[in-house]
Amino acid sequence: MREYLLTLCITAAVTYLLTGPVRKFAIVAGAMPEIRARDVHREPTPRLGGIAMFFGLCAGLLAADHLTNLSSVFENSNEPRALLSGAALIWLIGVLDDKFEIDALIKLGGQMIAAGVMVMQGLTILWLPIPGFGSVALTQWQGTLLTVALVVITINAVNFVDGLDGLAAGMVCIASAAFFLYAYRVWVSYGIEAAAPATLFAAILMGMCLGFLPHNMHPARIFMGDSGSMLIGLVLAAGAISITGQVDPDALKLFAGSEKAAVHQTVPVYIPLLLPLTIIAIPAADLVLAIVRRTWRGQSPFAADRGHLHHRLLEIGHSHSRAVLIMYFWSALIAFGALAYSVNSASMWIVLGVVFLSAIGLLLLLMPRFTPRAPRWAEAFIPPRYRRGAASAPAATTPQTVSGQLSPDTAPDALSDEEPRTPVAAGASRVNGATAIGARSRLLDRREAGTSR
Repeated sequence: MREYLLTLCITAAVTYLLTGPVRKFAIVAGAMPEIRARDVHREPTPRLGGIAMFFGLCAGLLAADHLTNLSSVFENSNEPRALLSGAALIWLIGVLDDKFEIDALIKLGGQMIAAGVMVMQGLTILWLPIPGFGSVALTQWQGTLLTVALVVITINAVNFVDGLDGLAAGMVCIASAAFFLYAYRVWVSYGIEAAAPATLFAAILMGMCLGFLPHNMHPARIFMGDSGSMLIGLVLAAGAISITGQVDPDALKLFAGSEKAAVHQTVPVYIPLLLPLTIIAIPAADLVLAIVRRTWRGQSPFAADRGHLHHRLLEIGHSHSRAVLIMYFWSALIAFGALAYSVNSASMWIVLGVVFLSAIGLLLLLMPRFTPRAPRWAEAFIPPRYRRGAASAPAATTPQTVSGQLSPDTAPDALSDEEPRTPVAAGASRVNGATAIGARSRLLDRREAGTSR
């Protein structure tokens, strides 16, 4: 565990330290697209955050290769090299898309090629645990097609949910934390060495997300872009494929009976790992709903719109930060609920706990205007807007305008998402990301940016 924590910390540190220079590079390179109608942010923000995340991935793999116990993962398996090859390819495609806006079909083809590269190096599904039949061996073509499908679906599910500051990185971090606990339990508790690569992938993925989140939380200074969202989606899919399709369920010996009994016992967690959509159920549901919605309207499934789940949360009155926290809550409930059920599927307390937390989640969805206040002793550790004095301070002052602009205290409430937006050029002065050194503006100068927003 110490070596996993060290690998996680190294990955997070490298990602965090490189994100600042990468932001400056993105500004110089012009990777700051103008604001589109479907975007939630109001200031041009640099992309290419996936560059820092990719180098964090490389640093994590390099550090693990030189550690005493984790070095055996590289000696006994070719999966880390397969992951690095596929990640490098998908990262290059994402960087080009962040800069030049590649066509969606070209990106889809690149995702399939990246998955094929991993399959060629041994990271593929060999068999499936099927309830009632036991482990079903797959042919080479069946394993390849299923692996490619899982990689492509997971990448696009993560990419679709990357619409709010810190949303994709936080949700994937939560999913990878639950995945790490399960994979580590399979490896250490049952002594199955085939689960070691998946455990390493999950630890590195957590480090990538944790290192990037401080720069990406609202208001974000940089976006991960497709170079980051497709990268973390591929790493998450690689871990699920590694432990689902190559760990024999009968090796767990949860039952002293037949292999079919072992498969039945592991269904609560093997099905979520076989289909990563249940671990990242929120982005997966968003992906399916987006495809159905766009197809029903006669649009292309790849056409962008403002109908994603996080957009819906904003429309019913939730703030940006609260919408992100609600998505975090549901991701954690599903991921850790499946993890707890896999440990003890016969416990009624787990089911009752999931039901109770689900009721709390539904209550939060119905209270968009409720602002929580922390106790007095905790006010020093929380943002000012959640302190008790924050509710009365703005009320004592009258909103004022300076030079025709809204005051910072009232600007967020006055800016409605329903108004039409005018694209803001990336090179506008005094706009977020216009300079890499100066302090960023929290309020857009509408006169210089050329927009009424």
